[in-house]
Amino acid sequence: MQRHKRRIATALAALASSLLLSLSLSPTPAHAADRDPVVFVHGLSSSSSSWNDWVGYFKADGYTSAELHAWSYDWAQSNATTARRLATEISNVLARTGASKVDLVVHSMGALSSRYYLKNLGGTSYVDDFVSTAGVNHGTSTAGWCAWLYASCKEMNTGSSFLTSLNAGDETPGAVSYASYWSNCDDALTPDTTAILNGATNVEVGCVSHTAMNNDRGVYERVRDFIG
Repeated sequence: MQRHKRRIATALAALASSLLLSLSLSPTPAHAADRDPVVFVHGLSSSSSSWNDWVGYFKADGYTSAELHAWSYDWAQSNATTARRLATEISNVLARTGASKVDLVVHSMGALSSRYYLKNLGGTSYVDDFVSTAGVNHGTSTAGWCAWLYASCKEMNTGSSFLTSLNAGDETPGAVSYASYWSNCDDALTPDTTAILNGATNVEVGCVSHTAMNNDRGVYERVRDFIG
């Protein structure tokens, strides 16, 4: 009887040891559970594919496809209309992921609809970090070529009523963390400093072309670290 009890005790000890070893070898839950999903907003004459390089970089750095949301919209329409679409998109992302907030990463004209959403549509309640890359935050004179064709381009033109309203008062409202990355040789932004936002972390990245700003590896690393 004692021998039988010893065998049972030995077997139980072995089982416990095996379970403890298994637990010690199990991967530690990733910090990703506390990470905000990222929503990308493209600019004029572009689409979600303009973010392909950065989506790849984010994935290489541990983000999953479920955390990365690049979407396309009709860039010719008013930025106010796009802002309302963005509000719906972000609501859908939050519902799918169960997150309470997103990080909003934008390029060029995408800054205008995104900032309209933050300022006028309650977006500050749903955005943790806002990042503008080559954002046309205060307009550009180069928009003159298309101002007569597209509502969005007219709003992007320096001195437009849309920009005057958007930039009145606080340019960085709410408890959102704002950053703007801009180049000193951006031919699409005249002047280059139009990208600077009052109240944001403004970073000059050197000479990076306008179209390269949202696929440049160096700029990506700065953005990743800011929202990380």
